[in-house]
Amino acid sequence: MFKALYARMRQGYRTIQFPKGKPPELPDRFRGRPVFQTGKCKAGCTVCVDTCPVGAISGGDMLSIDLGKCLFCTDCERACPEHAISFQNDYRLSVRSREDLILSDKDTTMSLAQELDASMKRLFGRSLKLRQVSAGGCNACEADVNVLGTIGWDLGRFGIQFVASPRHADGLLITGPVTGNMELALRKAYDAVPDPKIVIVVGACAISGGPYSGHPEANDGALSMFPVDLFIPGCPPHPLTILDGLLRLLGRIDDTRLQRLQSGN
Repeated sequence: MFKALYARMRQGYRTIQFPKGKPPELPDRFRGRPVFQTGKCKAGCTVCVDTCPVGAISGGDMLSIDLGKCLFCTDCERACPEHAISFQNDYRLSVRSREDLILSDKDTTMSLAQELDASMKRLFGRSLKLRQVSAGGCNACEADVNVLGTIGWDLGRFGIQFVASPRHADGLLITGPVTGNMELALRKAYDAVPDPKIVIVVGACAISGGPYSGHPEANDGALSMFPVDLFIPGCPPHPLTILDGLLRLLGRIDDTRLQRLQSGN
């Protein structure tokens, strides 16, 4: 026992300081927001469109990518002969509207998630209880959601907690494409959450069906069933992306302050 206590004391404070401090360093292999450099594109080239395994990229007069479908597999980046598309290290991807996940080559910024309206924030801004439902997911998004409960992230310090019953929840956090076997269970969970309630979808599957889009045993995500308040894209999204989205929904993110911290000022 004393050895365990001594080891814990040596480790010191291990919870990340975000958002009051700098976000944790992301690995080199991290795949964040994609960026187009269409000036490099050759006329008539559709390599990236043809390569995308889920049809997330559209060509024509305007090149666009649907982050709600994107698996962040980087197949398009590797296939492009002109290196006109690349995945940056920007973890900020969460939005309030499904349309805001569609980025064109003309977009220089992203309409990141805005906080809840005043009445909802008054109810949930300091204490948000969520029932997490895996609606047929592969357990990747579920694992990264669970990471937020570890000592390194400590989601509970923000007043955000996961509860065992939807009757004790303020909303649902949904992962997975909503398979046929999970459709009824998800509807029951949604109906059991008292009004007013919020719905958060995490990952490409929960947003659009992901690689299972169009499959007869999937419902192409939760949006076809309920109104959604927060979309967190990725396959799976990094825990930092999920945390950033949740805090933006509650009005806890100050981008100006974060930029100063990251620049060292």
